[in-house]
Amino acid sequence: MRKIALPSVFALICISIVFAAMQKTEWVVPEEAKKLRNPVQRSGAAIKAAKDLYLENCAQCHGETGKGDGPESMTHHPAPANLTDAKRMSGVTDGEIFYQISEGRKPMPAFKKRMTEEQRWQLVLLVRSFVEPTSAGETERAHATKK
Repeated sequence: MRKIALPSVFALICISIVFAAMQKTEWVVPEEAKKLRNPVQRSGAAIKAAKDLYLENCAQCHGETGKGDGPESMTHHPAPANLTDAKRMSGVTDGEIFYQISEGRKPMPAFKKRMTEEQRWQLVLLVRSFVEPTSAGETERAHATKK
């Protein structure tokens, strides 16, 4: 019996590991959420409020500047997103970001009950600011690549 049980348990563990590794790590966001538009206007006050929320709730994983390099980032699978990746971020809508913040997915917690709707939309503004050009030259390059 032991000769069968031990290899069976080992095989089951191996199959579980392979199955877990093969799971999709992409977010599945409902189409209606993708279409949502941010009702919060960008302002210094909104960005400041979002920055405070971000540092308290998000920076430990996503890093202070959004690069996905926070002190807890190495302990998570999937790894926290690099919010400064312009190519990746240009492919998601504000509604998708809002949905991801609101609903979460392991290992990221949901913030729907922890933050107000306005706070979550403020975070969308802040996340967008991580990839915005910071100089006139960068702005020109960004517009040139969109043409």
